[in-house]
Amino acid sequence: MTSTHIDVTAIDLGELGAWMDAEGLPGGEITEVAPVPGGTQNVMVHFERGGRPYILRRPPAHARRKSNEVLRREARLLAALRGTAVPAPRLVAAQTAREPVFYLMEPVAGVNPSTGLPEPHASDPAIRHRMGLEAAAALAELGRVDPEVLPGFGRPEGFLERQVPRWLKELDSYGELDGYPGPDIPGLDATAAWLTRHRPAAFVPGVMHGDYHFANLMFALDGPRVAAIVDWEMCTIGDPLLDLGWLLATWPANNGHVPGLPPERELVAYYAALSERDLSAIDWYAVMACFKLGIVLEGTHARAYAGKAPRDIGDLLHATTLGLFARARDIMDGSLH
Repeated sequence: MTSTHIDVTAIDLGELGAWMDAEGLPGGEITEVAPVPGGTQNVMVHFERGGRPYILRRPPAHARRKSNEVLRREARLLAALRGTAVPAPRLVAAQTAREPVFYLMEPVAGVNPSTGLPEPHASDPAIRHRMGLEAAAALAELGRVDPEVLPGFGRPEGFLERQVPRWLKELDSYGELDGYPGPDIPGLDATAAWLTRHRPAAFVPGVMHGDYHFANLMFALDGPRVAAIVDWEMCTIGDPLLDLGWLLATWPANNGHVPGLPPERELVAYYAALSERDLSAIDWYAVMACFKLGIVLEGTHARAYAGKAPRDIGDLLHATTLGLFARARDIMDGSLH
């Protein structure tokens, strides 16, 4: 998560203003500079200039190896979504020619349910129920975007075939961390084998968010509508049904602030009514999401053994991984409801 103690003085406001002038944006003094709390490993800063508010997104001062490339991809994707009905932050301008890469977007007027619910959401069960359906509707809208708007973005060929080997290889790589005894994940091999046996034979490529769950959604202040899907760091061209599987895999465990959400099967039915995609193998996508997310979280557990992450966080995420694989077993047994 991005710290709320971002050193905004590290941003050269004079250089930013000159770049904005060259982009033809409103001039004047840059004011109201403040960090945006929450979010991701990247930095977000709010400011105003020429009577207009902006959010600046850029890598942290000590950027990770792929930080700049991730932001290039985000900016390219948000530019492609500007002409669609997908609820996403509106890109204003991007500087991608040199590093650090950064871009400007319009602020989103909305609430993130992971931080609690305002009124009228908090006291209206119909709004909360509808929020779940709107999450499915926004995802269906993303699935309708023609991937040709992003040529060369991702590798859709063989996307499903790569998933199980790709994430087993990731899990094996954790063995390079000192002290990690290896994965103790009941059902790991059985889940991998089930996924291989039941993999859909074909899919229709589309734009994927890559990390689609409630904490990455902003809802309208006055109702259940999704105001914006945020945090596009894992976006690609692949199988959009894996995004739906991801929503199901995390449902409703990370949505504790939103009681009264619809059950999983209602989400699937609502998505199906809005999409031409074949959902006959949706259980496979939910199991695949549990498998992938569980392995990703196990990485922090492994790093904790090596002293590269807090041990209590590593233990907590390992427990989450075990829960995800248990959920995968339930889905494989046909209990997704």
